[in-house]
Amino acid sequence: MGHRANPAFAVGAVLVPIAALVYATQFGTLEHHTYVHVMAGVLWTGIDLFMALVLGPVLGGLETSERASVFERFTPKMTFLMPTLAVVTIFGGITLAIRMGMFAPANPWIALFSTASVLPALLLIGHQFDALRDRRWLTVFGVAAVVHVASLVTTLPEFEPTSPSIMVALAIVTVLTVLGFGVLLPGEARIYLEMVSADPDPDVISYYGMRNAKLSAVQGGFQLAIIVVMVYMRWGWV
Repeated sequence: MGHRANPAFAVGAVLVPIAALVYATQFGTLEHHTYVHVMAGVLWTGIDLFMALVLGPVLGGLETSERASVFERFTPKMTFLMPTLAVVTIFGGITLAIRMGMFAPANPWIALFSTASVLPALLLIGHQFDALRDRRWLTVFGVAAVVHVASLVTTLPEFEPTSPSIMVALAIVTVLTVLGFGVLLPGEARIYLEMVSADPDPDVISYYGMRNAKLSAVQGGFQLAIIVVMVYMRWGWV
């Protein structure tokens, strides 16, 4: 996958945003932290909207083989870039809210968010790869379930209501996380596996590529919604 994406691009797409996040959270000022969170979010949202509103309709007018050819070049790069931007945006936003004193008590709500995001995403991944009965997948899911249940039990005594804007933001981010890591990313994996198979099927590549392009519109809608929440949250209107 890295070779098809261009090794330099793959490394840069992952390391640069992660390095910026580490610097902002560990050493940077509040302004640096805000910039990294907002910039990653802008790129994440912009690319999703571009895929849904521009790339999707253009590709929809092409023949199946032509669409498949585009996705064969496009998907490897997106597989490295988009999950990284999503992680940086989400983690950067949560840590920024904590740093600004807007998210308290954070631990139980983070445990809830993680549980509501990770477990459904794993179920969707298992379903898409017909792995729900596979012992390896069951082991991964079992470990994840135990860890998250333990986290919920541990943090439950600290639970208190948080601000409505934080709850709405967490709900939206949960949907984005499940959709992104549970549906879109496995779709990109299916495209890659088909690309490297002995007899690649353009119909399969085209199907998953167009499905992801359409789902990007859903992602973009939720991302625009969370921008509204962030504006209200930042200026103290909610």
